[in-house]
Amino acid sequence: MKVISTMTLSEVAVAIREGDLSSTEATSHCLNLIAERDQNINAFAAIDEERALLQARAADDALANGNVTGLLQGVPLAHKDMFYRLGEESGCGSLIRRGWFAPTTADVLKRLDSAGSVTLGRLNMSEFALGPIGLNHHNGATRNPWNTDYVSGGSSSGPAAAVASGFCFGALGSDTGASIRVPAAACGLVGLKTTLGWISTAGTMPLASSLDVIGPLARSVADVALLTAILAVPADGELTASANPAFLRIDSVGDDQRPKIGIPATYFLDSLDREIEAKYDAARAVFLKLGFELVSVDTSAFAEAASLYGDILGFEAAAFHSRWLSSRPQDYSPQVRARLQQAQNVTEESYVAALATRQTLLVRVLSDVFRNCDAVLAPVLGGPVPTVAEADVGNGPRMTEIVSSFLRLTKPINVLGLPALSLPAGFTKNGLPSGIQLVGAPWSDPSLLALGHAYEKASTWRTCTPKIR
Repeated sequence: MKVISTMTLSEVAVAIREGDLSSTEATSHCLNLIAERDQNINAFAAIDEERALLQARAADDALANGNVTGLLQGVPLAHKDMFYRLGEESGCGSLIRRGWFAPTTADVLKRLDSAGSVTLGRLNMSEFALGPIGLNHHNGATRNPWNTDYVSGGSSSGPAAAVASGFCFGALGSDTGASIRVPAAACGLVGLKTTLGWISTAGTMPLASSLDVIGPLARSVADVALLTAILAVPADGELTASANPAFLRIDSVGDDQRPKIGIPATYFLDSLDREIEAKYDAARAVFLKLGFELVSVDTSAFAEAASLYGDILGFEAAAFHSRWLSSRPQDYSPQVRARLQQAQNVTEESYVAALATRQTLLVRVLSDVFRNCDAVLAPVLGGPVPTVAEADVGNGPRMTEIVSSFLRLTKPINVLGLPALSLPAGFTKNGLPSGIQLVGAPWSDPSLLALGHAYEKASTWRTCTPKIR
C-alpha cells in the first residue's frame, strides 16, 4: 500500500473499505500533519480532533461488523467555513459572524455525512467569500503550500491549501467568480465549478445567489468526480440516492469518440503572461496528441458576460450585507468594506438589465461556441501566482487592479452559469503551479470530468506534491 500522504481520496476510500487502511490511521495521520505544519499554512479555522477520531473509530467498527455505510466511509475531509452545521459556529472568514451558530445543516454536509465521511474541521476562507486572492484581514493569509511566501488563491483558500498540504483528502469550496478554480490552479489541484443549480446551496452562506455554486477540490479528477457524484444527486429533496452515476463514468472518452476542443478566438488568450501562454500551449499539445480535434471558436460573448459581473455580484452582495453595512461597518476589513460600498451604487435597473442580457449571451454561447465544440480550453490565471506581499494592497489604489487580475478569466463563466474544471498545467519559473480550465455547456459537468481525466492521464502534474516550506 502507498504511503498515506501520497494517496488520493479515491485510493483512501478503497483502502479503508477493503481493510488495508483503517479510518483511525488515516484520520490520525491527517491530524498529526495539521498539528505539525498548519502553523505555517493557516488552512484551518477550527479543528475538531475529538469528533474526528470518534467518527473514524465508528467507521472502523462498522466495517469490522460488515457494515458499509457509504462511498466515503471513514475518509477524512474538511470544508470551507461557510457550510452550516446545526448548532455549530460558522465564521465565514469574518469578524461579524464569529460566535454565530448555525440554525440548520447544509444539504451538502448531509450528503457527505450520509456517505460516511469524517470531518476534521472548518477551513479558512476570504472574508464572506469576497476575495479571490486568499488574504484575510481578520484571520491572516492562507499560505501556498508550494511556497509560503505566495498566496493560495481564494476565496476557497483553506480548502485548496489543506488538500495540497495533505491535511485532508478532499474539501468543499464555493465559486461565485473564481473561488474554486483559482485556488485549485494556484495550489496544483483539480477543482470543479459546477453548473449553476446542480448542487444544492441550502444551508450555506450566500454571496450572490444567481452566481454561487458549490464544488469540490481534490488531488485527482477521479476524486473530484466521486465527491461530485455524491453531491449532485437528483433534486428530489431526499437523501436516499448514494451517488449520481453520470459523474463516475470518467473513462467514457473512448478511442472511437474524440470530442472537439474549442480554442478561444478572443478574450481568454488576450494579454497573457508569456509563461502562461507556454503552459497553455503545452496543454493544447496534450489534447492534440491524444487525438482531439482543436477548433477555433468565437468567444466574444464571454467578454460581454464579464462586463455584467460587477452589476450582478454587486447588487446581490450589497442586499445581503446591507444591515451590517449600516450597523457594523467597522467590523469589515477595509478592502471588503470598500468593495461592498462600491456595490451599493449598483441600481436595480442595472441589475435587471444585466440579468436579461446574460440570458441573451448564453443563447449566443450555445450557438457560437458549443454548437462547434464540446469544451473550451482556457487558462485560469493570466499570470504567475503572486506573493502575499505583492497581492496585499488592502483598499489602496491598486485594489481593483489586483482583484480583477484574479477574476478576469473565470468570472464570465459564472455569469453564464456554465461548468468549468480546473486542472494542473505545470509550474512557472517561481516554482508555483499554474492551471487550465475546461469550460462546457450547462449540465455537461460529467463530460468535462471525462475530458479532464484523459488529459490527466497524459500529463504528469497530478503526481507532483509540495514540500511544505
